[in-house]
Amino acid sequence: MEIFLQGLTMGLAYLAPIGAQNLFVINTALTAPLGIALVTAGIVAFFDISLALACFWGIGLVIEHSLLLQKALLGGGGLILIYLAWQLLHAQVQTDTSAYSQPTLWQTATLAFTVIDGTLMLGAFRSSLPADTASLFISGVAAASCLWFFGLTGIFKTCCQNLRPSHLQWINRICGAVIFVYALKLLYTFGQML
Repeated sequence: MEIFLQGLTMGLAYLAPIGAQNLFVINTALTAPLGIALVTAGIVAFFDISLALACFWGIGLVIEHSLLLQKALLGGGGLILIYLAWQLLHAQVQTDTSAYSQPTLWQTATLAFTVIDGTLMLGAFRSSLPADTASLFISGVAAASCLWFFGLTGIFKTCCQNLRPSHLQWINRICGAVIFVYALKLLYTFGQML
């Protein structure tokens, strides 16, 4: 259960920073009927989970068989996560969703699948986990995706008027701190391998 919760918290920290993908889901929740907003959340969650599985099992499996690649990904992934955490801790939240137009269903699917930074992060975590716990970790990541995108839609559909830009800023800061802790974990594993 602990590994599942690690995957869940890592997944939430990875998804929660307010970026283009989240603003797209928020904008749909604010402007579209509930049915369309839920379908959009489902599409984004589906492609997010698909990408997470591909990154985790694909690059993670390749890394398992190459010690040099494993070290490079753990070290490089840890440094990239530190950089991402630093960006989140210092980023200014853009809350103007009016600049986003409603894309087509195909554009929604394409946008949701084009995020590539999960390759390094999830591939690195796959290589740092014991083989018998990997499924639990990625299950937590998948659960986080569903929880996040459907929760985001529900929150903005029901009580969006109460959310201020400062709240979104704190979400980013908390996520940055969680990602920083996970970066240190990857770098610690990298240090042990040396």
